[in-house]
Amino acid sequence: MAVYHLPALLNESIAGLNLRPDGIYVDVTFGGGGHSRAILKQLTTGRLIAFDQDTDAAANVINDERFTLLCQNFRYLKNNLRYHGVSTIDGLLADLGVSFHQFDEQERGFSFRGEAELDMRMNRQSPVKASDILRTCEEEKLADIFYNYGELTTSRRLAAAIVKARAAKPVTTVSDLTAALSGLVPPREENKFWARLFQSLRIEVNGELDALKEMLTQAMQLLKPGGRLAVITYHSLEDRLVKNFFRSGNFGGESEKDFYGNVSAPLRAVNRKVIVPTEQEIMNNSRARSARLRIAEKI
Repeated sequence: MAVYHLPALLNESIAGLNLRPDGIYVDVTFGGGGHSRAILKQLTTGRLIAFDQDTDAAANVINDERFTLLCQNFRYLKNNLRYHGVSTIDGLLADLGVSFHQFDEQERGFSFRGEAELDMRMNRQSPVKASDILRTCEEEKLADIFYNYGELTTSRRLAAAIVKARAAKPVTTVSDLTAALSGLVPPREENKFWARLFQSLRIEVNGELDALKEMLTQAMQLLKPGGRLAVITYHSLEDRLVKNFFRSGNFGGESEKDFYGNVSAPLRAVNRKVIVPTEQEIMNNSRARSARLRIAEKI
């Protein structure tokens, strides 16, 4: 049986939450349940509420009266917790990576290694697939997606090539996309190029950066003083947002000051230096290589 997901930085993220046995905690990226199971091991009378918008994750539900799984996007964190009688929490964990299951289920279209329709929806009920983006977006919009979400400097040439290709044949599959861009892939950087291109489409399809901002803002409001956020990111766009938010309470990174000039920040970074996987973890799980963990505490 295929492994649904190996949680990255498991011990470090659980330790970072500074768990209380009677606390209320949230895992907003349940997936295979690895982080959730580790949290539950340290709870006695506490409670854990998990989120995952991918209904496939429901197959991993934990049979424990202290546990609740909500098949919801974490951008609706506050309303869903309120519905379940929770107004404050002691900690929240987010592992923002795509699960092994999503990458390895070829028909989901998350991976450039294989042939499938370009889907990339975390929530299969969402109306827009990656293939729809490639079919309907104007050239300028496509270029913005590739540049802003994939940090690809040749974004305009890439967008022009796709518009040209789709005029002859719809670009709906992995092979359609690779054929359309075959002459624009940097030599010896093929994997990096395709990873960034697919990342940009996935972020656009799922509204990932906006959802992250909304979740972090709500999490800060929900946290009790002394409560903690532990967030694992996998690319610079996510990490920059989390770093700025933890440092200043906003996503621009500019610290607000009070009347006397003192920095007024709602969170305190627990780890001054970002936490990365050990060489041993990377040997055991190569997909953890790009994981970055930041932890903050509510002041």
